[in-house]
Amino acid sequence: MSSTTIADPALRARFIAATRFDANGLVPVIAQAHDTGEVLMMAWANAEALDETLATGRVVYFSRSRNALWRKGETSGQFQHLVDLRLDCDGDTVLALVRQDGVACHTGRRSCFFRALRDGGLAAIAAPEVDPAQLYGHAHGH
Repeated sequence: MSSTTIADPALRARFIAATRFDANGLVPVIAQAHDTGEVLMMAWANAEALDETLATGRVVYFSRSRNALWRKGETSGQFQHLVDLRLDCDGDTVLALVRQDGVACHTGRRSCFFRALRDGGLAAIAAPEVDPAQLYGHAHGH
């Protein structure tokens, strides 16, 4: 299954123009598995990241810690392929329906949302599927 791409720059610009970015030029993006509905992760994107995502079909975010574009999977091999990009009713949150290669979380879990209140405390409810050191060559990163 191939990724969804939008070749027309004017159409990509319409999506970006409808997006309400915060004071830092960022918008939250929630990545959801297109087939199961599982929420995989949340990250930030700027206009350039959204444009590249739509143009290439590979999901791109903006890394606040590196102050640079973050092409999901470029270091881990755990790519996200765009199926659909949706804007919420207020224009201030993006939903990326994706086909996830491997795991989405830098901890080696399928989803970043793996902690929940259980037995009076916060517990991991999903185990890592991949050792993060295998993904990144060290213990932590994205």
